[in-house]
Amino acid sequence: MIKTISMPSFGSDMAKGTVAEWRVKPGDAVHRGDVIATIDTMKGLIDLEVFDEGVVEALLAPIGEPLQVGEPIARLRLSGDAEQEETVREPRVPNMPEPEPTRPAAAGRSVRISPAARQRAGQLGIDWRGLGPGSGPDGALVLADIEALASSSKPQEAEPRMRQAIADVVSRSKREIPHYYLEQDIALARAQAWCTAFNHGKPAEQLVLANALVYCALARALAEFPRFNGFYRDGHYYSEPRVHLGNVIHLRRGGLVVPAIHDAHLLGAAQMMAALRDQVIRAREGGLRSAELQEATVTVSSLGERGVDRIQGVIFPPQVALLGIGRVRLAPWVQQQNIVPMLQASFSLAADHRVSDGHEGARLLNRIDNLLQQPEQLE
Repeated sequence: MIKTISMPSFGSDMAKGTVAEWRVKPGDAVHRGDVIATIDTMKGLIDLEVFDEGVVEALLAPIGEPLQVGEPIARLRLSGDAEQEETVREPRVPNMPEPEPTRPAAAGRSVRISPAARQRAGQLGIDWRGLGPGSGPDGALVLADIEALASSSKPQEAEPRMRQAIADVVSRSKREIPHYYLEQDIALARAQAWCTAFNHGKPAEQLVLANALVYCALARALAEFPRFNGFYRDGHYYSEPRVHLGNVIHLRRGGLVVPAIHDAHLLGAAQMMAALRDQVIRAREGGLRSAELQEATVTVSSLGERGVDRIQGVIFPPQVALLGIGRVRLAPWVQQQNIVPMLQASFSLAADHRVSDGHEGARLLNRIDNLLQQPEQLE
């Protein structure tokens, strides 16, 4: 059977994508999880995987041409299926050469760019599509061209279309979802003490920050409260048994990306720390995979590093909840009738009133608090 692979959506704020690089050619065998292309989006370069076994039959999308989400980009002949081929209608691209992983944009395009130059442009916030010919072969932009431009001008701000796309999603969320909000201050002294003891004598790359314990507590609590972990579609709520924690990462050039930490409820503190560190690096330098941007069941937003004490978030549809984490700070705390300085943070919950209510939301926040007071259970 023939399966058509379409331009994927890496978030509800994405309308178009561009094939920046093909990693396969017609006739190549592929397996589940193999990366077949790099997609250029407003959020950066995303690796597109396949989720089937088969052979690449055709590449339908030329390199460098923006396509709407849902437009066909490739055809895959599935393995182990002798049934009659499925009829698929999609536009063919005449005379499209077979791409190679290392080649720049296809012939006839106005701008060519090397992979290294494209990645560096993304890091600096430079829209290379509007630049003239570079100093590379056949006028291709190379790394030296991008570095020269960066040294002579300030990086461009995020493209207006990204800001508009985010605004569209937020408007839809506030229009369609009846939000309610809860907040709770949670003491983090025990979590910090656990981290200090755990980190003793370990090298920098193995250190665990309190933020990892927080994410572990959120994920495990969500696994116990399924009304906050899932999707609302077509008038019905569908809970998810696995917690794929959407981690909001703010990009240096503006905007944000929300990759999912898969099966976060099963991770210990050290594993969670490694996942968080890895995702931030790949989000800002390129290398996120498509599955990470398509499967988050709930989102966590942390602006504590920006000095924000409290967050009132907006739910990303079709999800039904967003958890916010404020700045970790010392503040007065009443303990056994005494006022003491306490390391704490404000946790917030934005939830969908079609699915849950404030009573359940309060229980969720209380469970998060309880887990963080027993950090050894999160190891």
